[in-house]
Amino acid sequence: MERFFNTAGPNQPEDSYTIDPLKRFDLDDILSLIQRKRYFVLHAPRQTGKTSCLLALREYLNAKGDNIAVYVNVEAGQAARNNVLSAIRTVCGTISEKLSMILGTNQPKEIRKEVNDLDANEMLTTYLRSLSMALPKPLVLFIDEIDSLVGDSLVSVLRQLRAGYDDRPDAFPKSIILCGVRDVRDYRIVLSNQDIVTGGSAFNIKAASLRLGNFSKEEIHDLYMQHTEETGQVFDEACFPMIWEATEGQPWLVNALGNEVTWEIKENRNRSVRIIPEMVYRAQEQIIYRRDTHIDILIDKLREERVKRVIEPMLSAEGEADDSLFPNDDIQYVVDMGLIKRERGKPIRIANGIYREIIPRELTATTQEMLTQEPQWYENADGSINMEKLLLDFQQFFRENSDSWIGRFDYAEAGPQLLLQCFLQRIVNGGGYIDREYGLGRRRTDLLIRKPLTDHYGGPVQRIVLELKILRRGLDATISDGLRQTFAYMDTVGAVDEGHLIIFDRSQTKTWEERIWHRPYDFEGRTIMVWGM
Repeated sequence: MERFFNTAGPNQPEDSYTIDPLKRFDLDDILSLIQRKRYFVLHAPRQTGKTSCLLALREYLNAKGDNIAVYVNVEAGQAARNNVLSAIRTVCGTISEKLSMILGTNQPKEIRKEVNDLDANEMLTTYLRSLSMALPKPLVLFIDEIDSLVGDSLVSVLRQLRAGYDDRPDAFPKSIILCGVRDVRDYRIVLSNQDIVTGGSAFNIKAASLRLGNFSKEEIHDLYMQHTEETGQVFDEACFPMIWEATEGQPWLVNALGNEVTWEIKENRNRSVRIIPEMVYRAQEQIIYRRDTHIDILIDKLREERVKRVIEPMLSAEGEADDSLFPNDDIQYVVDMGLIKRERGKPIRIANGIYREIIPRELTATTQEMLTQEPQWYENADGSINMEKLLLDFQQFFRENSDSWIGRFDYAEAGPQLLLQCFLQRIVNGGGYIDREYGLGRRRTDLLIRKPLTDHYGGPVQRIVLELKILRRGLDATISDGLRQTFAYMDTVGAVDEGHLIIFDRSQTKTWEERIWHRPYDFEGRTIMVWGM
C-alpha cells in the first residue's frame, strides 16, 4: 500500500512518509532530564509534530522498561474554562484512561474513583501521589495541550503539579513534560477575579524549556525522496529551493505541499509524471485558496490586538529595523504562534513564504470580492498584463476610494500597500503569481508579478517588479532612493520585463491633482516608471 504525506494528526509511519520523531530533538538531553527527575517544557507552534514526538518518546521509554511513560492530551479540559472541579476531573480521567490502556489493568481507574470527591485543588496532587505509589516503576507523565486550559483551571493544574514535586519519584511522577504552543514562563493567566498570574510563578520547578524546530533542508529532501523511492515519481531538484522558500521547514506546510503536488493535483497521481517547479507554485496557490484548518488558525490570529501590534508595521515596511521598540511579550507570543521568526542580529520577519503570501491576501479578502475589475480588462493579445493600463485605473480607483476603503482594513497603517496588493491580486488570480518582500526597516514593499504566457513549463513568463513606498521626506530624495531600490530588486530577480516605483503621498494638504502623476525615469540603463498616488 502506498504511503502519503500526512497533513492531519500524529504521524503513523506505516501510513505516512516520516522523519524519525526521536531525531527531531536532542534525545540525549531529554533522557538526561528524565533520568535526573526533572520537570520541563517542550513547546512549538501548532502542527509541527509535537504529538508525534511525544508518542514516539513514550514508546521508546516503555520499550526500555525502566519507567512507565504515559501521554495525555488535556485539551478536553478547555471546555471547563474556570470551572476548576470539572477541569481537574477531566485531567484525572484522561490520565486514568491512558494509563489503564498501557498497563492493561483498571487499577488507575479504581484509584481515580477514590479521589473523585476531594476538593478540586488537591484532587490531582492526591491522585498522582496514590498512582505513583501503586505503580511498580517510576511514572513519567507527558501532558500535551497544557496551554489549552484556561484561567483558574490552568493555575490549579500547575500548582498541583508543583505541590507534589518534592515527593518524586516514589510518591509522585519522576518526570513531567508539559507540552504546548508557548513556554510556560510566557503564560499570562487571567483568573476569574481578574488577577493575573504568570506561568513561571505557578510552575517555578521547571528545569528547562525545549523548542521543537522545523524540518531542515536535508529532512525535507529525505521526506520527499521517500515518496520517490516508494512510487518512482521524481522531483526535479529545482523544486527543493522553492519548497524551502515557501515553508522554511514548517512541518505541516512541507507535508501539505507534498500532498498537494503528488495527490490533489490529480494528473500527478500518474507516478510517471515528473514533479517540476511550476507544479509546486500551483500547489502553493491551491493550499492558500483552499484555507485548510492550519491556514484558518493563522488568519484568526491576525485579528488579535497583540499580533496586530507586531505585524502591522511589518506590512507597512515602516518602523525601525531594530525590534526593541516592540513589547517583548507581544513578539514572543507571535514567535510562539509560528507567524514570525526572530534571529540573532536580524530584524524580525514573517516565518516563511506561504505565510508572507497569506497575510496580505487574507487581510484584504473581503475587499477583493467587492472589486469589479476583471483580469481580461488588462490583458494584451499575447496574454501578458498591460501594467500601464492597470496602474492608471488603480490611480483613479485610489483617488475615488482610498479614504473609505482603507478605513475598512484592520491594518489601516498598511492600508495603501494593502489596497494596491488587493487590486493586483484580483487581476492576477488564476493566471499568475505575486511574490512579496516586506518587513521592518525596509521602508518599502517589493512585489514581483510572474505571468506565464503559455500553459507549458519552461515557456515565456512575464516578470514585473513593483516597489511600494510611503512618502516620508522630500519627493526627490524618495524617488532617488526608490529608483535605486527598484533597480536592485529587478537585478536580483532577473529577466524582468518592466519595473514600477509607486509612491503613496498621504499628505492631507495636497490636492489629488498634485498627488496623482506618472513619468518614466532612466536608471542604470533601465526605464522605470514612477507613479504618484
